[in-house]
Amino acid sequence: MTINIGENVFFAAVRFCRVGAAIVLVGIAGCSSTNTSGPVPMAANAGPKDTGTFPNLNIPPKVANKQLTEAETNAKLAELKADGSAQGAKNSGGAGVANQAALTDLAKKHGPQTLKQIEGKCDPALDPTCK
Repeated sequence: MTINIGENVFFAAVRFCRVGAAIVLVGIAGCSSTNTSGPVPMAANAGPKDTGTFPNLNIPPKVANKQLTEAETNAKLAELKADGSAQGAKNSGGAGVANQAALTDLAKKHGPQTLKQIEGKCDPALDPTCK
C-alpha cells in the first residue's frame, strides 16, 4: 500500500512538472517575433532632401506667434509680482496664529469624540444617527 501511494505521488509530480514545462514553452513561443518580411521602406518624401543649395543661416526663422513687446512684458511681470506680494501678505500676519490655536483646540477635542463614535459610545448631539 505504501508503494502505491508513493507511486501515485511521484507520477502526479512528474505530470505536474510536464504541464508546467509545457506552459512555460508556450509562453516563450508567444514572445517570439513572427515578422519575417524584412525592413519596411520609408516614404519617398521623408528624410533629408538635396536642394542643391546651402541654407542661409542669416535669415531669421519665422516665429510661431506674435511676440510680446517690451512694454507688454513689463506689464505682465508687474502684474505677476503684484499677485505674488498680495498672496504673501494674505498668508502672513496674526490671523495665522489664531487659526493655529483654533486648530490645536479642535485636534484636542476631535480625537476623543471620534474614538467615542468608533467604539459605539456616540453622542446623539454629534451624530443624529446614533442609537
